[in-house]
Amino acid sequence: MPLVTTQQIVDSARARGVGVGAFNVITLEHAEAIVAGAEQAGAPVILQISENAVKFHGGRLAPIAAAASAIAELATVSVSLHLDHVEDMALLHQAADAGMSSVMFDASKLDYDANVAATRAAAEWAHERGLHLEAELGEVGGKDGAHAPGVRTDPAQAAAYVSATGVDALAVAVGSSHAMTTRTARLDHDLIVKLREAVPVPLVLHGSSGVADDELRGAVTAGIVKVNIGTILNVAFSGAVREILREPSLVDPRKYLAPARTEMTNVVRHMLAVLTGVDAGAGAS
Repeated sequence: MPLVTTQQIVDSARARGVGVGAFNVITLEHAEAIVAGAEQAGAPVILQISENAVKFHGGRLAPIAAAASAIAELATVSVSLHLDHVEDMALLHQAADAGMSSVMFDASKLDYDANVAATRAAAEWAHERGLHLEAELGEVGGKDGAHAPGVRTDPAQAAAYVSATGVDALAVAVGSSHAMTTRTARLDHDLIVKLREAVPVPLVLHGSSGVADDELRGAVTAGIVKVNIGTILNVAFSGAVREILREPSLVDPRKYLAPARTEMTNVVRHMLAVLTGVDAGAGAS
């Protein structure tokens, strides 16, 4: 079906009191697996391409965005395209032409006043082009520099930040951490409730791969709407490839990429079941 906007997917999830999964696309197989998992779960999904993924593809957004868009348009569920963790203004300015309906602009390495000014300018630019703009306040662990562990988003500051910048969604620091390969993060659910009450826009959880199912369900109940998921797909992908490549004579990449794609599909299906409240079965693959 035709691409929908991230705003439509997020607003619908928020109205229904469920979460929506936003999964990181690195390769064509990621996009295929994410859409297949969403179809199996019967849930809408957001395909997101990060600035780091664009760097992996030689700094070119258009090819991977075109591939993701083509897969999305063949889907039987609603799919949107999102550009994630953008710091480079030149990349931000490619978003609309690449088919994105939303961008996460990341000015978290700047001090608060500079963050507000840069994010407000990004939001104004995005809104002039009909794009939904997400930003981050607080520091989600797991990345060098600004993303330090243990720094939480203050509800009063979050309300002031949203008002000053005009952003459409806010990623908050409530205990998750980027790039976790074990699901041991514990979230501050009371803080999520306070943030939901203080902030008029949808809340976003980054670093969700390291959060267990019950913690994710609790986060959605407390007020998280958009849930960003990346590393857990790569754990599944890499595990499948590693297992199959124990056969030293194997050289056809299809022999390991197909099972890796299937493992990612299984994870997506499971995670979407968790976020939407459907029976998720025994656990993520």
